[in-house]
Amino acid sequence: MSTVDEQGVAGDFPGGAAAQVDVRRLRRQRRAELFAALRRSKTFLIGMAILIFWVVSALAWRWIVRDPQAVDPAATLASPSGDHWFGTDNLGRDVLARVIAGAAPVLTVAPLATLLGIAGGTTLGLVTGYYRGWIDDVFSRIVDALLAFPLIILAVLVLASLGREPRNVILVIGIIFTPLIARTVRSSVLVEREREYVAAARLRGERGPRIMAVEILPNISGPILVEATIRLGYAIFAAATLAFLGLGIQDPSPDWGLAIANGRAYLQIAWWMVLFPATALATLVVGVNLVADGLRRAIEE
Repeated sequence: MSTVDEQGVAGDFPGGAAAQVDVRRLRRQRRAELFAALRRSKTFLIGMAILIFWVVSALAWRWIVRDPQAVDPAATLASPSGDHWFGTDNLGRDVLARVIAGAAPVLTVAPLATLLGIAGGTTLGLVTGYYRGWIDDVFSRIVDALLAFPLIILAVLVLASLGREPRNVILVIGIIFTPLIARTVRSSVLVEREREYVAAARLRGERGPRIMAVEILPNISGPILVEATIRLGYAIFAAATLAFLGLGIQDPSPDWGLAIANGRAYLQIAWWMVLFPATALATLVVGVNLVADGLRRAIEE
C-alpha cells in the first residue's frame, strides 16, 4: 500500500491514484496551515499593510494627489505647510504628490526584475541541482566569479553600455539576481532529489523535466517564495540606487532615487526634498523585508 512521506509526496512505488490523492490532500492541508500561520504573524501583517499602502499608491496616485509634474514658480522650495504638506522642490512641484506618484516606477521596475530573476534562477537551479555533473560545476564557477565582482559596478557598466531605459534596468537587475536565486534553489533541489518520491517517479518512467516541474518544484515553492520577497527588497533598493546614480529612470519621473539625487544640492535649505522620498523608500523596503521574515517563520513552523 502506498504511503505519503513527511515531504508530502508518494513514498512507495508504484504509487497509485490513492497515493496521489493523499499527496494533493496533504499539500492543501499545508497551504491552509501556512495561511493560518501568516494570519497569526504580526510581522507579516505589518509588512503587508505597508506593502499594500504603497501598491495602492502606485496604482491610484492619480486619484489621491495632485499632478506631480505641476509647477508653481511662486512656491519654489516652500517648506512643509497646510498647502504643501511635504513642501515643494526646486521647481515648485509638490513633494507629497511626487512621493505618492513615485511608488509607481519603483513598483514597476523592481517586481518585474524580481520576476525575471526568479524565473531564470528557478529554472537554472532545478537543472543544475537535479542533473549535477558538469552543468553544476560550470554554474558554480560562474556564480563564484560573479560574487567576486561588485554587482552594483557590473550593473553600472552594463547600463552605461545598453542605455538607461527602464527595460534595461529590469533586464540588468533580473540577470544579476538569476545566479544568486539559482544557488538557493539548487540547494533545495539537492535535498529533494534524494527523496523517495523522486526515485518512485523515475521508476514510473517519468522524464527529468516532468520530475523537476511536477514533483520537485511544488515541494520547494516555500523557499522560492521567501527568496522572491527577499530579492524584491534588494531590487527596490538597486533600482533606486541606479536612479540616484543617473543610470535608471530619468527626469521628470517622480522616482524616489532620482528625487533624492535631485534634492542633494538643496539639502541644507530644503531638507524635505530628500527626507520624504528617502523615508518612502525605507518604509517600502522594510515592509517587504517584514513580509519575507513572516513568510520564512510561517514556513518553518
